[in-house]
Amino acid sequence: MTSRSRWILAFLFCALIRTEAQSYGSELQWGVDAQQKGYYEMAIQHFQKAMELDPTQIPPHVYLATSYASQYIPGVQTEDNLQFAAEAIEQYKFVLDSEVDRQSKITSAKGIAYLYLNMKKLDEAENYYSKASYLDPKDAENFYYMGVIDWMQAYQPRMEARAKLKLRSGDYLNAANPQQKRVCDELREKYASTVEAGLSNLKYAIFLRPDYDDAMADMNLMYRERADLECDNASARYEDLRTADEWVDRALAIKKAKADKASAPTAPSPQ
Repeated sequence: MTSRSRWILAFLFCALIRTEAQSYGSELQWGVDAQQKGYYEMAIQHFQKAMELDPTQIPPHVYLATSYASQYIPGVQTEDNLQFAAEAIEQYKFVLDSEVDRQSKITSAKGIAYLYLNMKKLDEAENYYSKASYLDPKDAENFYYMGVIDWMQAYQPRMEARAKLKLRSGDYLNAANPQQKRVCDELREKYASTVEAGLSNLKYAIFLRPDYDDAMADMNLMYRERADLECDNASARYEDLRTADEWVDRALAIKKAKADKASAPTAPSPQ
């Protein structure tokens, strides 16, 4: 083959690739392929091109959100990392506000909630887990995370207040101490409803998924949260601490049952 013939074939091949690249479907598929291989920057370029070629399509926004979210590292506060989260949230919100199927809305709401939770934007996270629970009221995970957020919102200020009082880990707020009673009353006024909401969310998660051991473990934490606010009611505190221990036992029993089932030998398939 002459050099001129090779040049013509190369030109035709490049022209073919360029034509395919200008197709919405090709750009979307190339983006999906790149995303699956972990080439997120390349995937983003293809998804953005697909959006340019057909702005009416929703899938590129979904895939873009996934590519950005996959690059986000929870807890890292660098500008670039937070930008990944912001870009993902923007795309998820676009999908959530669009006329799309219910599953796409659920995925987007949970994606936003997850990112906000890891960014410690708790109110925003709970808001979007609530939206997801409205879209899919049988998904126990949404109620579990709302319960976790409720616990986080009550736990942090309580621990800060305890630290100022120089209380040890085994000590509880005591109404006989005027300073501790004042702190206890303030915390109860601000966070008692949050604790109750957390208990309700976690109980419902367990109702939907009876073997939800993570939710059971957090029930223990939530009851202990409430116990520390019962500084002037010793019997109520005792009952909450007893109930907290019961949830620990239930969680451990479920975990053990799951581990035993996972390690059990499987029966040979009939020949």
